[in-house]
Amino acid sequence: MLSLALSLGQMLLDTAGNVLPIIGVLVGFQVLVLRRPIPQVGRVVFGFVLVVVGLAFFMEGLERALFPLGDMMASQLTAPAFLGLAPTDTAALQDWRSYGWVYCFAFTIGFTTTVAEPALIAVALKANQVAGGSIGTWGLRLTVAIGVAVGVSLGSFRIITGTPLHYYIIPGYLLVLIQTWFAPRAIVALAYDSGGVTTSTVTVPLVTALGLGLSSQIPGRNPVFDGFGLIAFASLFPIMTVMGYAQLTEWYTRRARA
Repeated sequence: MLSLALSLGQMLLDTAGNVLPIIGVLVGFQVLVLRRPIPQVGRVVFGFVLVVVGLAFFMEGLERALFPLGDMMASQLTAPAFLGLAPTDTAALQDWRSYGWVYCFAFTIGFTTTVAEPALIAVALKANQVAGGSIGTWGLRLTVAIGVAVGVSLGSFRIITGTPLHYYIIPGYLLVLIQTWFAPRAIVALAYDSGGVTTSTVTVPLVTALGLGLSSQIPGRNPVFDGFGLIAFASLFPIMTVMGYAQLTEWYTRRARA
């Protein structure tokens, strides 16, 4: 308990130091540029205290639970005993076909963390309000979640095979550019934003831990070169799925009217 209290106290101090520049900018613009008093000072101060405490607890939780959990799952799913392989069978351990459960776990963890992502929920609710209900909250969340799930699975495949990141990212963004040309104009900006909001508080810790864990366990992989990049996949593929969903919906609507 003492170590937890000391660690949490240090995290509170570090978080407060990180939030202070934000406070300085907001207060500076309010007082020096806008030249207006800060409304409801007590409420604002209390809000910042909640932010600091919440971030500190969140960061401590990441260090003690989510990062170790993601790393542990990657270690267990790639263990030779779990795969039914001999530890000395390097060729089989480097064969991408040996890791079916890893792809399954990557897909499910990408999907579930995205559905629970607070930033995506906020964007989906606002999109539903602005569009007058024509953009379904759950429809958008599920479409984005499928994109993240596919992206994280493909990113795990890249780590296991050791192929360069740009082999996937460059063609992916070329496809996004083509989709942007043909997708309904109303959905394009939302699709791009959907790719960004997925990489937030819930998704990033587990996906990052998964990537680092995989690259640490697969023979011949280096965590520095191979462990990162899953977040890029998680940001790219939701753009494709959201625009693809809009394109399919538009095509189906035109066909129904014909």
